[in-house]
Amino acid sequence: MTTLDEGTGGSVRVERDAEHPAVAVLRLDRPKMNALDARMQREIRAAAERVGADDDVRAVVVYGGERVFAAGADVTEMAEMGFAEISDHARGLQEAMTAVAGIPKPVIAAITGFALGGGCELALCADFRVAAEDARLGQPEIRLGVIPGAGGTQRLARLVGPSRAKDLIYTGRHAAAEEALSIGLVDAVVAPSEVYDRAIAMAASYAGGPALALRAAKQAIDGGLETDLATGLEIERMHFAGLFATEDQKAGMRSFVEEGPGKARFSGR
Repeated sequence: MTTLDEGTGGSVRVERDAEHPAVAVLRLDRPKMNALDARMQREIRAAAERVGADDDVRAVVVYGGERVFAAGADVTEMAEMGFAEISDHARGLQEAMTAVAGIPKPVIAAITGFALGGGCELALCADFRVAAEDARLGQPEIRLGVIPGAGGTQRLARLVGPSRAKDLIYTGRHAAAEEALSIGLVDAVVAPSEVYDRAIAMAASYAGGPALALRAAKQAIDGGLETDLATGLEIERMHFAGLFATEDQKAGMRSFVEEGPGKARFSGR
C-alpha cells in the first residue's frame, strides 16, 4: 500500500510506501499500456532526478501497475517523424532512461505484463528486476524497421551478453519470464499478485544500509563496467578511500569492533 507524494506529473507519480517510507515508488500511469510519449519521458526524468536528490529516499521501485509495466515508446507519436525530429526525440528518451540508471540508490523494477521496447529499456536501467510469472520482455523494434534507441543495444548486451541480446533484438521476439530469468534478464519471478510486494521488500532490505556506501558501490560497479580493469580498480579505490570521510564508516567500523558484525545503525552521512 502506498501513499501519494504530491507535486509530480500526471503520468508518472512519486509515491511512498506506507510501511517503508524510505522506499519511493516511481509509478507509471498512462492507460492503457504506459506508452512512453514525450511528456511521459520528461516526467520520468524529473521523477528520477527528484528521488535521486531526496535524502529521505534510500531505495526506489519502478512500477507500472498490476497489468503492465510499459509496452514501449509511443509509436503513433513517432511514426511520421523525420530524421531531425526523431534525433531530438531519441535524445529525450535516452535522457529519461539515463536519469533512472543514474539514480544513486538501489533501484528495483517491478514488472507485470509487458515490458517491451522502451519499457524493457526502462527495466534495464534498474539494478534488479522482479517479474511476474506471466510477464513478457523484449525489444521488438526490428519489427518496425528500426532498432532499440533508448539503450537496448547497449544495456541489454551488457546484462545478458552480446549473443543473447542479438537474438532478442534481431528477432524482436518476446522472452517469457522463465526464459528471462534463465538468461539473467530478470532476477526473480513470482506470482503476478506478489510482484509489487517482492520489489518493495527488496528495496526495503537496502534502505537501512549506509546510503553513501551504497551510492559508491553502484557508481564503482557501473563506472567500472564502462572501462578497463585497471581504471575500474582505480575508480573503486577512490570511492573506498572517500568513504572514510563519512560518519557511516566510523559508525560501521566502531560497531563491528565493539558489538560484532551486522549491528551498525547508519545515518546516511
